[in-house]
Amino acid sequence: MRQSPNTILIKNASIIDGTGSDPKENGAVLIRGERIEEVYDRLPRGGFGKAQVIDAKGQFLLPGLIDVHVHIGAQEVDIGKQQRSFPPSLLIIRSLKTMEETLEQGFTTVRDAGGADAGIREAQRQGLIRGPRILVSGSPLSQTGGHGDFRLQGEMGPPLSNPAGLSCIVCDGVDEVRKAAREQLRMGVDQIKVMAGGGAMSPADELESVQFSPEELKAIVWEANAAGKYVMAHVYSPRSIIHAVNAGVRSIEHGNLLDEASARAIREAGAFLVPTLATYEMLWRMRDELGIPKENMRKIEKAREKAEEALLLAHRMGLNMGSGSDLLGPMQGFKALELELKGKVLGPMEAIVLSTKENARLLGLDSQLGTIERGKLADMILVNGDPLRDISVLQRYKERITLIVQGGSIVKNIL
Repeated sequence: MRQSPNTILIKNASIIDGTGSDPKENGAVLIRGERIEEVYDRLPRGGFGKAQVIDAKGQFLLPGLIDVHVHIGAQEVDIGKQQRSFPPSLLIIRSLKTMEETLEQGFTTVRDAGGADAGIREAQRQGLIRGPRILVSGSPLSQTGGHGDFRLQGEMGPPLSNPAGLSCIVCDGVDEVRKAAREQLRMGVDQIKVMAGGGAMSPADELESVQFSPEELKAIVWEANAAGKYVMAHVYSPRSIIHAVNAGVRSIEHGNLLDEASARAIREAGAFLVPTLATYEMLWRMRDELGIPKENMRKIEKAREKAEEALLLAHRMGLNMGSGSDLLGPMQGFKALELELKGKVLGPMEAIVLSTKENARLLGLDSQLGTIERGKLADMILVNGDPLRDISVLQRYKERITLIVQGGSIVKNIL
């Protein structure tokens, strides 16, 4: 049950503010309405009127986490099977449950990388459903036989269509892709998602494949930019990465096979790379339980083996980076694993900064979100445990995330 007092004071907190600065011990935050009014290194003397006072008891206060690559509608690992088998109403209801669970994990903002539409976003904004604020991509665009074409070799009919879950638009040629992009923009997406390379779970391509022609990608980017929006692209290989950034894609998703040439192309374009390590790790751990076919596991293993190497290269070459989990089906509850995996390579503080400040910058919301600073929206989580010593504490969210504040409203309090 949401509580929305006019003023909240959180005191006696160790504040990790998301900027990369050392924690502020015994700090305090004053929230008025939906925004942060003040951040104190030490709580000043004097009263705070009728503020609701919350004693953090030395626990760690972080900005609300942000995940920029989720699939709220991916209720099964096998997306093709899901889209064939599940009624739209069941997919929607299960997706709403995933929204709620994502907020419980401490993620107060997410970017859906394909599947969720503007209705989900507006329902959350209006308070009709409980979950993170969400930026939606609608239906991703895929070429015939691309990563978003879920048809099996023996299926001769049209591409799968289901208004819920994670359906893609299969389109070919400049005219078709332009119209598809315009349709998604008409329906109110925040950004357009394209499948610009092969994938691990798709039936008809390899990770290295390059998808959509330069002219097709440029047409999609032009339409997005004309509407004041941008394109995010699923890609793995150096060729597909360079192909995407040359077309003007802003956000490169995955990029596990990154090399120096493709990293340089991202850097020179001023684009972002969004590594997604958790999905391959969980697919590997749950491979027997999930019954993933050997052919798909072959591609998953290849992506998993190269993921840390690509992350380290991206960091060394100074790329703009965000952080996403890309989890599907029963793996949806492990979003904070992404911070642990990145923390092993970059250190826990950098993993936190990527999942807060840098993700907000990628989304163009850095003036509003991502750090605990005066004037920003009051999104924050209180953690019973030091994530700089053991970042895996965030995965034990049910008992260790003791307070969640979203836009100044308390959505969880078990202090």
